[in-house]
Amino acid sequence: MIAIIDYGMGNLYSVSKAVERLGYEAVVTADPQIILDADGAILPGVGAFGDAMQNLRNTGLDEVTRFYAESGKPLLGICLGMQLLFAHGEEYGDNEGLGLMAGRVVRFQGDYKVPHMGWNKLEFRQSSPLFNGLEEGYVYFVHSYHVKPEHEDNLLATTDYYQDVTAIVGKGNVLGMQFHPEKSGDLGMQLLGNFLALASGKSRIAGSQLQQS
Repeated sequence: MIAIIDYGMGNLYSVSKAVERLGYEAVVTADPQIILDADGAILPGVGAFGDAMQNLRNTGLDEVTRFYAESGKPLLGICLGMQLLFAHGEEYGDNEGLGLMAGRVVRFQGDYKVPHMGWNKLEFRQSSPLFNGLEEGYVYFVHSYHVKPEHEDNLLATTDYYQDVTAIVGKGNVLGMQFHPEKSGDLGMQLLGNFLALASGKSRIAGSQLQQS
């Protein structure tokens, strides 16, 4: 069973339906025990970093998410959910994140269109079970802020938008996608499917416990 963490800010329906289309059971929930018992968990997100963290703290789901990450079971952050995995976000002030990976979430700066919106090609930067059987291709992004990881080994894939932009991150069993896999055609669904395979035990992450870096 896959728990989709409901903290009041996320594209819950589309993510749950995508999981079900791939043949897995999805439960949208804010119940800590259901989340902690799940084979895999997804932290979605739409909106502002600070508001999302406040909702997580108000419901106690910030600590639940950290406990889940420490369990060694696969956790996936999507869009804002990926950004929340990091230590700090600069949207409307300096906000503390979940701190599961070191780095900051910053606004795009430059003489180009913000938000970054549209189909951009992924570049795989290192091997990951998320990429099993897949080739680099296009996925769909909508975001005004992007992640600057502190450690290169947490950077699994980038895309080009006037600079290298973090697209997929990973640290042990904790993974994140800046784009929406459920809205990203075949490649997005294949990436989500590979995450679900990890959660079901059909694949594995080497050294599944969180690595300190």
